[in-house]
Amino acid sequence: MPRWAARVEYQGGAYSGWQRLSHIRSVQGELERALSRVADHPVEIVAAGRTDAGVHGLGQVLHFDSEARRTPLAWLLGTNVHLPDDIALRWVQPVPEHFHARYRALARRYRYVFLNSRARSALLAGRVSFWPRPLDAPQMHEAAQALLGERDFSAFRDSECQSPTPFRNVSMIRCWRHEEFVVMDIRANAFLHHMVRNIAGTLAEVGQGKQPVAWVADVLEGRQRARAGMTAPAEGLYFVGPEYPAEFGLPPPPEPWFPATIAG
Repeated sequence: MPRWAARVEYQGGAYSGWQRLSHIRSVQGELERALSRVADHPVEIVAAGRTDAGVHGLGQVLHFDSEARRTPLAWLLGTNVHLPDDIALRWVQPVPEHFHARYRALARRYRYVFLNSRARSALLAGRVSFWPRPLDAPQMHEAAQALLGERDFSAFRDSECQSPTPFRNVSMIRCWRHEEFVVMDIRANAFLHHMVRNIAGTLAEVGQGKQPVAWVADVLEGRQRARAGMTAPAEGLYFVGPEYPAEFGLPPPPEPWFPATIAG
């Protein structure tokens, strides 16, 4: 059966998360309904990663199988007609049958956005983490470098995480300020449940001056979730997207445009 890959954008505020659940509105559920209407048969999709309620997707990648004879443009435009305004496919293309959106991903990238301002924004409500206390982005960046490499991230792992191992390999993490925004970008082979939000909340402790730079390394080595910072709010988190081997010919993850395309 032919296999297709697609990139999808979504605003997560109106959904219970990515994963399809009965009687609860989900991004996966909306996409499967729309794709099924275009295919004229039930379609199930597999995504590169599952995002929580309120988390946004910039470059989420999925795959699905269908015997329906449709062009990439027909899949793209036809599916978008049947999707709500806060979910949209950005491209669709055929892929080999051994492509798998989750298991063939080499790395994944997330961005976390703090609105570091004394006053909240009405236009950005639900799309940033409002943080009125001053944050020192250079201190946060320095502290974050302790998380690079293959590490045991038990201290940043949710208690309901189902991964068989707490080890993940972080290849890039940086924090910087752009006007009234403080941004954290992170790239790793994979992530634990709530790992990015727990890291963001922990770095915010350093940014506020409540903890020294060296504290983040101590938290990591302690491997205890209770020693780390809070779980940062979901609305500040964006799944930038996964990366795949060149053999599949997929477009690279999009460069995040919000709040700035170039760091610092």
